[in-house]
Amino acid sequence: MAKQRTYHEQTTIDYTLRLREILKTLPAFTHDFFRAIEPTSSIRTRMNYAYDIRIFYHYLMENNPVYRYYAIDQFTVADLERLEPVDIEEYMEYLKIYKRDDDETMVNGEKGLARKMSALRTFYAYYYKRQMISANPTLLVEMPKIHEKAIIRLDADEVAMLLDFVESAGEKLTGQALTYYRKTKSRDLAILTLLLGTGIRVSECVGLDLNHVDFKNNGITVTRKGGNQMVVYFGNEVADALMQYIEGDRKAITPLSGHENALFLSTQRRRMGVQAVENMVKKYAKQVTPNKKITPHKLRSTYGTSLYKETGDIYLVADVLGHKDVNTTKKHYAAIDEDRRRMAASAVKLRES
Repeated sequence: MAKQRTYHEQTTIDYTLRLREILKTLPAFTHDFFRAIEPTSSIRTRMNYAYDIRIFYHYLMENNPVYRYYAIDQFTVADLERLEPVDIEEYMEYLKIYKRDDDETMVNGEKGLARKMSALRTFYAYYYKRQMISANPTLLVEMPKIHEKAIIRLDADEVAMLLDFVESAGEKLTGQALTYYRKTKSRDLAILTLLLGTGIRVSECVGLDLNHVDFKNNGITVTRKGGNQMVVYFGNEVADALMQYIEGDRKAITPLSGHENALFLSTQRRRMGVQAVENMVKKYAKQVTPNKKITPHKLRSTYGTSLYKETGDIYLVADVLGHKDVNTTKKHYAAIDEDRRRMAASAVKLRES
C-alpha cells in the first residue's frame, strides 16, 4: 500500500504541476529564472510569480505597439531592455483595472499592485544581475506606496459572543439547516477555538493530521510557510474543543480514501480546504459582528493582539505566529493600542462642566 501523502506534500505536487503548465505559456528564456529562484522560494511564490509575469507579457502583446503582433514564443531576453521606464509605468497603471482572458474584470488595490510589480522587478533583477541585459527600467519606476490600515480584530467580548453563538445557533434553525448545523457544530467550534487560541494560519489549520495533535503536551505540529515544522501550544479551552470533536464526530466519520489522516473533514468526508474554513468563519462572524469583516486571518490578528497585551513580549508573539522578521510583528502589534486611543476621547475637555 502506497504511503499516504501529507496535505503539504500533496499541495506542493499540485502547485508544481500547475507551475509547469503556466511555464508552457511563457517565453522559453523565462524558465531559467524560475529554476534559479527555486532554492530560495516556495512553490506558491513561484506559481504566483508565473501568473504575474504572464499578465505582463499579455499586456505587451495587447497594448504595446512594438509587440502587438508578437506571439509569446517570439520574446527574447533582449526585449526586456528595449522597454523604457514609461512602458513600466503604463503597465502599472493597467494593473489597477484590467480584464482577464475569461473576460473577468480584475481590480488591484495597493497590496495587489505592489505584489505584481515586485514580481516584475525580481524578474528583471535576475537577468540584470547576470549581465544578460544592460538596463533595468523597473529600477527607475517608483513602486506603489502601501498605506497602513487599522487592524480589524475581535474584542474580548466578541470572541466570547462568537463561540457562544456557534454553541447555541441550533436553537434558531429548523429543517435542513438544523441537520447541517448538528453535523458540523463540534468541528466548527473546534476550528474556531483553535484559530482563536493559537493564531495559526488557515493553511496550517487545514493541513493538520490527527497525529499532529498531542494532548499530553497540549501542542500541535504545524507546517509553516517555507516548509518548516513547529510545535504550537494551546490551552485547556482549545484542548477541550479538539477532544470533543475528535472523540465524537470525527471518530464517527469514515473518511474517503486519501483523507484518512486529516483532522478536519468536510461533510463530503474529505479534508477541508482553505476556502471552506474561510466561508465557515464568515458565516458565523457576520451574525455576531456584522460591521466587521472577519476572516481566519482576522482571528489570527485577534490572537496576536491578545498575546501581546497579556505578555508585552513582541519576540514571543513573532515566534508563536511564525513571523520570520520581528519587524513585521512590531508593525502590527506594537503600535498604540485601541484602549489607549479610546482614552484620548475623554482626555480633552471642550467645556468645563
